[in-house]
This record gives sequence, C-alpha cells and structure tokens, in this order.
Amino acid sequence: MQLLAYYMGKELVVCLFNGNAHLGAIAVGEYDPASGRASTSVITRTGHKDDAVAVEAAHTIAKATRNAVCVMAGIHIDNVTPHEIQQVVENCREIIANLVNVLQ
Repeated sequence: MQLLAYYMGKELVVCLFNGNAHLGAIAVGEYDPASGRASTSVITRTGHKDDAVAVEAAHTIAKATRNAVCVMAGIHIDNVTPHEIQQVVENCREIIANLVNVLQ
C-alpha cells in the first residue's frame, strides 16, 4: 500500500494505491468548525469498491486536521478474498493514522 500526500494551497490531496493503481473513487472531506464535525462526499467508478477506504480516509483526515481534503483511492487485487479486503482496509487505516500523526 502506498500513500502520496501534498498540499494544494492549504487543502490536502491524498492518493492511496497499490502496484495496480487506478482511479477507483474520490472522496472529499470537509470540516465544519461550528459543529466540530466532518462530512464527506464520494464519487465511485462503476464496479469499483475503493469508496470504502476513500470515505473513511477523507473523514479521518478532515476531522483530525480541521481542513478540507481530497482522497483518491485506487487499489486493485485480482481475485481478492474477504481476508485480503480486510487486510487492505486495515493497512489503509494504519497509513492514514501515520499521516495524521505527521500532520498534527
């Protein structure tokens, strides 16, 4: 699993991908200072399931940084098993947590 992150102005752009990178889903996280809550919007390409990690990552990063973030996810594994899916999700959570620690 790989992560690239960079600022576009004061907002953050994050890419989550593996060796078979593609554009599977894009999630935008927004922080509302009035309520202290983060919300997300997502666009997912037909047949892709990358929205699960993109939405979670965008929400986590927006809430932690109190800033807008765009997360692009493209993770592909041929003939993926349920166990492998869970491992991908856990790996994404770990690298996002590491990113949040660096940003704070």
